[in-house]
Amino acid sequence: MLAPMEDVTDRSFRLICKEQGAAMVYTEFVSADALIRDIPSTVRKLAIDKAERPTAIQIYGRETGPMVEAAKIVEAAGPDILDINFGCPVKKVAGKGAGAGMLRDIPRMLEITRAVVDAVKIPVTVKTRLGWDHESKIIVELAEQLQDCGIAALTVHGRTRSQMYNGEADWEMIARVKENPRLHIPLIGNGDITTPERAAEAFDRYGVDGVMVGRASIGAPWIFRDISRHLAGLSPDTLPLAERFALLRRQIAESVERIDEYRGILHIRRHLAASPLFKGIPNFRDTRIEMLRADKLDSLMEILARVEERLES
Repeated sequence: MLAPMEDVTDRSFRLICKEQGAAMVYTEFVSADALIRDIPSTVRKLAIDKAERPTAIQIYGRETGPMVEAAKIVEAAGPDILDINFGCPVKKVAGKGAGAGMLRDIPRMLEITRAVVDAVKIPVTVKTRLGWDHESKIIVELAEQLQDCGIAALTVHGRTRSQMYNGEADWEMIARVKENPRLHIPLIGNGDITTPERAAEAFDRYGVDGVMVGRASIGAPWIFRDISRHLAGLSPDTLPLAERFALLRRQIAESVERIDEYRGILHIRRHLAASPLFKGIPNFRDTRIEMLRADKLDSLMEILARVEERLES
């Protein structure tokens, strides 16, 4: 599954990941408060292409009323699943009590979850973390409590909020959640799924029902193809270089078309900066800086053409 990532999992990227083998995709997270205020940039996040389904729309907030109201708006947009974000660790979200901030107020988390489940007819799922910090890894008990609220599945990121994205994800802790005989809903594991082998290990060693890929897909949507082939027992078959560059060009073009030239290129820089296509190229620093500073579509495409030609020679 493609993890929900702000400023990353827009409709174009979701569709590409789906084409590359992702079984399910998630939108960028949607602020409940912004949605009920009808903020245009937030409302646009609800747009789903039928070719990307099944799709989950993820919402976050800290108050029950707005979360319920937002859930109803999301349901009307027609996603396959409504996901609640209780895992985002960034200060502007968790610091205000939403996202992973809810791990410090479990009664409210459960109240919101129960109210959202009761408010809509589509399946509701939750994504969260092990706990707030190392001293409060409460996920085994919390998973049961969330299940009792009526959620259809649970995704667990194997880090605490205090860890942010540092250190290694604790998959042993995720396995403990799965091993709980009282848990009967599907469990999706998230954190450090960076290779097909790691995905296979999540299933075989830790017993999860699904794996969610986040940062490893940025600038490399073909990771879903690699994982799918590996899990199916097929031999490794790296997507040809030309096709990988074609996917990046498509992302750039669709980002520009969706927004505008300047902001569309700005949006796509995260993918260019993270893409493994450019890792390990000798004496690449100056070209990399040029690529990440380009603000015109023609210029950026010309730089990519030069890099591709260099790699193929």
